[in-house]
Parts: sequence; C-alpha cells; structure tokens
Amino acid sequence: MIKYKRILLKLSGEALMGNENHGIKPSVINSYATQIKEISELGVEIGIVIGGGNIFRGLSGLSKGIDRVKGDQMGMLATVINSLALQSTIEGLGGKARLFTATKMEPIGELYTKAKVLQAFSEGYTVIIAGGTGNPFFTTDTASALRGVEIETEALLKGTRVDGVYDVDPEKNPKAKKFENLTFDKAYEQKLKIMDLTAFTMCSENNLPIIVFDMTTEGNLKKVVLGENIGTLVRN
Repeated sequence: MIKYKRILLKLSGEALMGNENHGIKPSVINSYATQIKEISELGVEIGIVIGGGNIFRGLSGLSKGIDRVKGDQMGMLATVINSLALQSTIEGLGGKARLFTATKMEPIGELYTKAKVLQAFSEGYTVIIAGGTGNPFFTTDTASALRGVEIETEALLKGTRVDGVYDVDPEKNPKAKKFENLTFDKAYEQKLKIMDLTAFTMCSENNLPIIVFDMTTEGNLKKVVLGENIGTLVRN
C-alpha cells in the first residue's frame, strides 16, 4: 500500500557530485532517476526541486565580488542545469518527465503554474520544478516547501547523503543521536538545521510533514512512499 500518493522530493545539488569536487556524477543521477521512475510506476505523483550547489551557490559569489542578486540568479540557472540532467536521465530510462521553470525560459522548460503541474500529474509525468522561487534571497529549500504546499503534496521528502536528522553532525561526532520522529517545535527548540527557517516555518504552518532520508541507498525512496520507518519524520 502506498502511504504518500503525491510527494515533493527535494534533492541536494551537492549530492549529485558523489565523491567528486563539482559537477554531476553519472552513477548518482542514474540511481536517483531509477528510484524516481520506480515509484512513478507505482502511481506516485512526484514533484522534484533540485539545488544547484554542485555548480554554483549564490552566497559563495559574495566572497568573489559578485552581487548577491546576480549570484542568486546564477544559482537559479545552476538548478536548471541539474533539472535538465535529471529529466534527460529519467527519459533515457523510459520514464516520463516534464520540466517547469520559475521564470520564462522556453524552450528549455515551461513556465510553472500549479494547473500545468496537476495536468502533468494526471498524464503520468514526473514534474521537475527548476529555478527556485524565481526570486533572489530564497533558497531551494524554501522553493521546495512553497511548491510542495502549492501543489498539495502529502509530504516533503528531503533526499540527502545522511540517513536522517541527528542532534549533532554524525560525520564529525560518532556518538551523534539520530531522531526517528520530531515535532517542528522540538526541532526549533534544539536549533536542528533540517531546512532553512523560511522553508521550515512554511511546512509547519501548512501542516506539511518533512521526511529526511538517505537517497544514496537505492530502494530507499520506494521504502519511504510505502511508509517504512526509515529516516526522520518531522511533523506538527
């Protein structure tokens, strides 16, 4: 039985690098596309937002003398590159994917509207929404929360390289404690960096649960949508 029939999947741009220093590692994006196609064939409606940190991060441009607004716009374009790569990989595996962008960018992608996304879902397409919110000073975390609320998803799935939320960084402290369940309030109190504050507040106020899980292990995405207890569930 499918627990989540419509999801927003947030993918990290940095995770696409694998163990490289930049760019897109073919084995990683193929793994992601395979997992996405697998749950699409189960009937799950999937919206996807990808970060662009493997190519460029807006804030990093400040130290190089790039204006913050221009830097964020460069970051938005980086998300489009990653989104095109994912769309192409899904299609190469025989799946169906449509790309929407927050600002006009035809013929690269269609301008995003909720109505177009819902129509695409009804036609069996996986939907990739690129370009952030289309505005500077907003992260792709915020974009994923916004799109998740807009298209009425049942959960926001944050696919990362770690298997959930910990009280401290597990890569730095082997005694880090993993949470299986968290409330938004407790996460606020403990200042756990799950998503940026704007995104986190939007999810809390609109009762959109967040599931943080390890996307690098093949089969995990399917386990999440089927309701298996992996990762960390954050909810009201």
